[in-house]
Formats: sequence, C-alpha cells, structure tokens
Amino acid sequence: MRISTRGRYGLRALVDLALNNPTEVTALRSIAENQQISEAYLEQVFANLRKAGLVIAIRGAQGGYKLGRPADRITVAEILNSLEGPLNPAHCVGLDAQCDRENICLTRPFWEDLNRLINDFLENITLQDLVDRANQAASNVKNHR
Repeated sequence: MRISTRGRYGLRALVDLALNNPTEVTALRSIAENQQISEAYLEQVFANLRKAGLVIAIRGAQGGYKLGRPADRITVAEILNSLEGPLNPAHCVGLDAQCDRENICLTRPFWEDLNRLINDFLENITLQDLVDRANQAASNVKNHR
C-alpha cells in the first residue's frame, strides 16, 4: 500500500484549510500557494473531497471551499478513502477481496490483521488532530528561534 500524490496533497490541503480558515470560505488559489501545489491539480482533488461531503464548494467571486463539517468530525480514513479508494495492504483483504486461496492461505490472517490495524489507526485520527500537531510543530519552531 502506498499513498499517492493525490492522497498526500489532499491531506495537506485539508490541514491547511482547517488550520487557516476552519469555518470560512477559502479560495483554492490560497491553499495552492500556501502548499506549493498546482491549483489545477487541487481542483481535481477537491472535486473528490466535495463528492465525499468533506468540503463544500461556494461559487462566485468570493467563492472557494470550506469544511463540510467540523475538523474533529472528519477522519484521515475518510479523506484518504475519498481520494485513494480502499487502503488495503494486499488485494486479498478488504470489502471486495476475492482470493482462490482464501481458505488455505497461510498468510491471509496476517494481511487481515494488518488491514484492520491500518484502518483502525486512520479512523482514530481526525483532521483536528493533524491541525493540533501542525500548531504544536509551529510552536516548537517558534520557541527554538
């Protein structure tokens, strides 16, 4: 399992949105500039996030995006699943898994356990947790100057 650029950039962009304007509309250009990500690429990413209900698009001259719900109610699992699809460590586990060796596979229990650990981990980290970590990291940098 490898998180793609789409997943990494989407997560960064949502942390930026939640960190800088958690309840206000933010222009995608602003997020793109802050994160040094192509605005055109972010448009594609945010289309997926919008379909998943994680962000709300506001049209018009003062348009942009805002979070679809509070940051403490958006999990990293939701974000990554909306951008990546299911995050299974092997093709033989997960909701759509089909394997001819399912009943005799010596390693299937391992892959199932790993899949459960990954998904539990991602379900238990919220966007707000990432914002808090970013704030703490910024505070640490500021204190060491």
